[in-house]
Amino acid sequence: MNMTFKRKLPDAAEIKQLHPLSVKMMTQKEKNDEEIKKIFTGEDDRLLLIIGPCSADREDAVLEYIGRLRKVQEKIADKILICPRIYTNKPRTTGDGYKGMFHQPDPNAPSDMLKGLLAIRKLHMDALEQTGFSSADEMLYPENYQYLSDLLSYVAVGARSVENQLHRLVSSGLNVPVGMKNPTSGELSVMMNSITAAQHPHTFVCSGWEIETKGNELTHAILRGSASLHGHSRPNYHYEDLINLCELYQSAPNLKNPGVIVDCNHSNSDKKFEQQIRISKEILHSTRHSDDVKNLVKGLMIESYLEDGNQKPDGGVYGKSITDPCLGWEKTERLLLELADLR
Repeated sequence: MNMTFKRKLPDAAEIKQLHPLSVKMMTQKEKNDEEIKKIFTGEDDRLLLIIGPCSADREDAVLEYIGRLRKVQEKIADKILICPRIYTNKPRTTGDGYKGMFHQPDPNAPSDMLKGLLAIRKLHMDALEQTGFSSADEMLYPENYQYLSDLLSYVAVGARSVENQLHRLVSSGLNVPVGMKNPTSGELSVMMNSITAAQHPHTFVCSGWEIETKGNELTHAILRGSASLHGHSRPNYHYEDLINLCELYQSAPNLKNPGVIVDCNHSNSDKKFEQQIRISKEILHSTRHSDDVKNLVKGLMIESYLEDGNQKPDGGVYGKSITDPCLGWEKTERLLLELADLR
């Protein structure tokens, strides 16, 4: 076998025992969960914003960014609910490049997943303790969700993972909203099948355990655009796309809590990060023309950081993405206030 077993990582119970949440943090997390849940059940008509860096690369810059989000949240709380993106795992199409803090807590040092595991738990804990935000992260490795299960209020399953059986089954056992992205091909039936699977109960094997789940009725769609046969981006955030998704949900009456988060970056913007401003406003405009669309659109996903654009991992600019380009803070703050006015 062409593998080297470097070391056995501590299990989730050990990590949580070493780095436990305070009662205050647990209470705040429960409050956040309940607020977000009500958006997906339709009890709260505010817009959910999953917003933050493409990939968390350093704790100090991420915490500064989230601290700024907290100040804006207080101004727009009647219209918008913010759940920060703290994405600590970064999927790579070819397998090359920076894979996130879990792999590399120091982007310019070799991979060290034990240090990374401790670093990502500390980052999510510090964000919750310092700002009151419990955050969103991507489920790149389903087996590792338990390390952060007491900290995350939202989970995304990526375009390259959405067809994977284990991602679907683990999602069925979560008690927070899970967004299933459409695959890079754009085939929405794959996404809808994933939502159906995650909303149902299952029995399966994971991390050496036989597991039973009850199903997660908060599982929903994420539209992120797709790629053509020739590799060109094809958006799917337009009014017609949202109507089409409404019809897909209507043809699947057994699905609970129909909803979509629209990813304003990736193939929807062709990774032209400034287009997120226009796209997010167009989506809100679409909700005015159909009650079905208005009820379906639960929120937006926006990639944003302290500085505009992106850089190489050794670029050295504080608060600038080292993966996909992001909106800088000045544009982000202005956009959040404008979205609240439009809402």
